[in-house]
Amino acid sequence: MGKSEQKNKQGLTEKQFLSAYDAGKYERPSVTVDMLIFTVTAEEKKNYRKLPEKVLRLLMVKRGDHPYIGQWALPGGFVMMEESLDQAAMRELKEETNIDNIYMEQLYTWGSVDRDPRTRVISCSYLSLVDSSSLDIKASDDAEDAKWFTVSCRLCQEQKTITEKGFILQRLLKLSLTNEEDKLSAVIKVTKTVDGKNTKVEREIIESEGIAFDHAKVIEYGIERLRNKIEYTDIAFNLMPELFTLTELQQVYEVILDTELLKANFRRKISDMVVETNEYTKDAGHRPSKLFKFNPNWIQISD
Repeated sequence: MGKSEQKNKQGLTEKQFLSAYDAGKYERPSVTVDMLIFTVTAEEKKNYRKLPEKVLRLLMVKRGDHPYIGQWALPGGFVMMEESLDQAAMRELKEETNIDNIYMEQLYTWGSVDRDPRTRVISCSYLSLVDSSSLDIKASDDAEDAKWFTVSCRLCQEQKTITEKGFILQRLLKLSLTNEEDKLSAVIKVTKTVDGKNTKVEREIIESEGIAFDHAKVIEYGIERLRNKIEYTDIAFNLMPELFTLTELQQVYEVILDTELLKANFRRKISDMVVETNEYTKDAGHRPSKLFKFNPNWIQISD
């Protein structure tokens, strides 16, 4: 007997069951997508003999309507019934910021009951690293503005409590988002509970200034994931031009990880990921530096 001919306990075939199915039997929450679009850019040079400082930036959109009117949120919006999550993410990004055709990966799904004052909303967040110099950012009609914010997320307090079967680790993290005109901030408490073989991580926004919804939590989690991914993937090369120096590449790693790296250790770590070229930099005020390019076969080499 084929699948379509099998009957359930009520004696219905699949076709009969589907024709009689009541889609309104369960309440349906709204679904949204939110995008974390990160880039690394150079600050203005104060001394032409020094390489410009690099900073991590995040794209935010100023809300033009309630709720949270005038506050800043991640680009995003509601998923339509006829589109996939990925399609919705690409459509909303294009509509809200004019960004098109970039690689994004799903980050996490956020489903707290009270995360949106309008109705029950479940949101799938996406993460992307882009070269912002190639993008033409424009805000949509329903958003007041779209801007890059310099972002930092730093540990300000940590407490570990030993329990009978493990421990509870509480961390307070300070999130800061700034540009020439705006300063946003939040404090997020991350609680990791290890109980035997079970591990649970919870996030709570302690305070938030200028950041809409629960997006401070989403941003903090996105930065944590980004720092983890840069350690074992080639995601950082999405930020690099075709040719680059190893010093420029190290700067990108350092600004994302928010720490200084030892030159020798860094170069040993990324040696399989780059290919040396015969070209050199031609910057005035600097000695010529050898240029490298990304090695797309590095994973096979490292296996």
